[in-house]
Amino acid sequence: MDALDRVVKPKTKRAKRFLEKREPKLNENTKNAMLIKGGNANLTVTEVLKDIYAVKKPFAVLYKRKNITRPFEDQTSLEFFSKKSDCSLFLFGSHNKKRPNNLIIGRMFDYHVLDMIELGIEKFVSLKDIKNSKCPEGTKPMLIFAGDMFDVNEEYRRLKSLLIDFFRGPTVPSIRLAGLEYILHFTAVDGKIYMRSYKVLLKKSGCKIPRIELEEMGPSLDLVMRRTHLASDDLYKLSLKQPKGLKPKKKKNISHDVFGTTYGRIHMQKQDLSKLQTRKMKGLKKRPAEKSAEDDGAIPKKSKSA
Repeated sequence: MDALDRVVKPKTKRAKRFLEKREPKLNENTKNAMLIKGGNANLTVTEVLKDIYAVKKPFAVLYKRKNITRPFEDQTSLEFFSKKSDCSLFLFGSHNKKRPNNLIIGRMFDYHVLDMIELGIEKFVSLKDIKNSKCPEGTKPMLIFAGDMFDVNEEYRRLKSLLIDFFRGPTVPSIRLAGLEYILHFTAVDGKIYMRSYKVLLKKSGCKIPRIELEEMGPSLDLVMRRTHLASDDLYKLSLKQPKGLKPKKKKNISHDVFGTTYGRIHMQKQDLSKLQTRKMKGLKKRPAEKSAEDDGAIPKKSKSA
């Protein structure tokens, strides 16, 4: 049995807290990513991994040593590193004659590879090459996808989902205007994917709404899709399944119309309208003859007019 698969009983409080963080939760922690360098990675691939790590911090782990592995042929090493570092996302960089400047981006489900897409780097501009101000560490980016391929092609649609999963960062309950300062833009056109990153500058406009300018910050990548390893529809559907505790409870007798108005149905007991309190007016008061007739249980006869 593998050492990571054994049931481990904590001996210290620190180990107990560590194991409690890894336990399944209704609201999971922010997904961490591991960035692994292959056994024959060159300088370009190494710089790309460092820049992606700078963008993903603090939700990333960078392995500086080279690891000789081929994810499309053997995935056991990736699954081992995923258990060890508690990461559900990975980015593997390698370089060889057949596939130069190669990146493999993927994600895990239950510590097994779910999706994996291979991308080739055709052009790269590092963070250091662009001499502009940078965003602080841990800034949550805004993701923009342009191109019909992200909606038409199944591989590009899965790549879009993978990129959102990789770069979206933590889930926040609220945002502020000054916090919207980082943009990641992905464009799919002519069989290539262009990744650009911008810093949002809020300028004075003479009114409450500021004037927005974009300043390229880096990194900048021109990518081309190579091999793909996509999960089956059943496994992908299973990975999207939510626990029952997160599903909203169905409320009875509530309906909505096309305009979003909420209507509620209330069930009440049968009311006695004779005891209903009305407005006290002289015209609505009962006459003495009517009161005596109600007491006697007889209907009074109408008097003939003279």
